[in-house]
Amino acid sequence: MESKFMGYRRENGRVGVRNHVIILPLDDLSNSACEAVANNVKGTMAIPHPYGRLQFGEDLELHFRTLIGTGCNPNVAAVIVIGIEPQWTDRIVQGIAKTGKPVTGFAIEQNGDFNTICAASKKAKEYMHQCSEYQRVECDVSELWVSTKCGESDTTSGIATNPTVGNAYDKLYENGNTILFGETTELTGGEHLVLERCANDQVRKDFQFYFDRYAKIVDDHKTSDLSDSQPTKGNIEGGLTTIEEKALGNIQKIGTKAPVVGALEKAVEPTGPGLWFQDSSSAAAEQVTLCAASGFVVHFFPTGQGNIIGNPILPVIKLCSNPRTLRTMSEHFDVDVSGLLRRDMNLDQAGDALLEMMVRTANGRMTAAEVLGHREFVLTKLLSLIHISEPTRPTT
Repeated sequence: MESKFMGYRRENGRVGVRNHVIILPLDDLSNSACEAVANNVKGTMAIPHPYGRLQFGEDLELHFRTLIGTGCNPNVAAVIVIGIEPQWTDRIVQGIAKTGKPVTGFAIEQNGDFNTICAASKKAKEYMHQCSEYQRVECDVSELWVSTKCGESDTTSGIATNPTVGNAYDKLYENGNTILFGETTELTGGEHLVLERCANDQVRKDFQFYFDRYAKIVDDHKTSDLSDSQPTKGNIEGGLTTIEEKALGNIQKIGTKAPVVGALEKAVEPTGPGLWFQDSSSAAAEQVTLCAASGFVVHFFPTGQGNIIGNPILPVIKLCSNPRTLRTMSEHFDVDVSGLLRRDMNLDQAGDALLEMMVRTANGRMTAAEVLGHREFVLTKLLSLIHISEPTRPTT
C-alpha cells in the first residue's frame, strides 16, 4: 500500500478525497428549493430527504447529528442549508460552521421559494468559484477514515469478499487509520466474537448496551419469524439459511488483528484511530449515510448477490467474488476478487488489490457507484413505529 495520496486538507485539519459543494435541506419542505439551486449552479449537489418536521426526542437529535455530520464531512468543501424556518436552519449552519468551512443558511418563511432560490443560488455560485480553486495536497494514507458495510451477502461473501475487507482492515489498523463497522442486527449469533475483541470492559459494556437495545426492538416487534428480513430473500437465494450464518460472514470484515477501541451512537465521530463499532441499521443506504455523517471519507462495500448502493458524498468501493454477479452486473464493481475462489489469488493479494483501489479512489478515481449516479441518502428514523393499545370497540 502506498503511504501518500493527494487529498483536500480542510480548515479543521481533516482530509477529504472529494470537493463537493452541497445544497442541504433541513426538512422535506425545502427539497424543491435545494434542487432548484443545484439546477441553477452547475457542479453543486442537492441532497433531498423526506424528514425534518414534527420530530422530537432522540429521533430529532439524530436528525440534527446526521445533517450536521454530512455537512462537516471532509469530502464536503462548502454547504448551503435551506429550511422552512430560520431557527432549526441556523442550528444546522452553526454545527457545520465549527469546522471552519464556508456555510450559509436560508429560510423560506417570509421569503418564499423565488427569493430563497435566488439568494441561495448567488451564494452557491460564489462557493463554487471559491472551492473549484482548492488544490489537492500530499497527505498520509493513515489520515483516511475508512468504513465498511456488506449487502446482499451470499456464500461467497463469508469465504472470500468479506475476508478481503478484513485483510485490508488489518493492514489499515497497523497503519494507524481510523476504521469503522456496524450493522448491529447482522451481528446476531456472532456478537460474542465482537465482545472478545473489545479493548476493555467499558467498550464491552457499551457494545453490549447497543446490541441489547437493538435486539429488544426486534424481539418486541417481530412477527412469527424474520424470514422476510434476516436473512433477506437475496441472502437465501445466495445460499445463506440463518442470521447466524450471515453474522459469521459479516464479522469477517473486521479482520483478526484490531481490538475494538470504542462503541459509538449513530452519527457520532470517533475520537481517535483504531477499529470502532457504531450502532446502526443493517439497511445499506441508512448505514452508509451514518458513516458519512460520522466523518468517514472512503467506504468498502463487499456484496455477493449485487447490492448497488452509493452515497452523495462518500465514495463506495464495491467488491465482489461471485462469478455470476460479476458477469451479470459488471458495471457496478470496482474490485474483482473472484480469484480467491479459483485459487489463483491469495487473501493478502486480494486485500492489497482493495487497498490499491482505495488509494486510487482517494486520489480522485470515481467509483462505479459515483459514475452510475448512485446517491442514496437515507436518514435513520427512530420513531417510525408507535404502538398504541387500541381500546375495546363497543358492541352494538
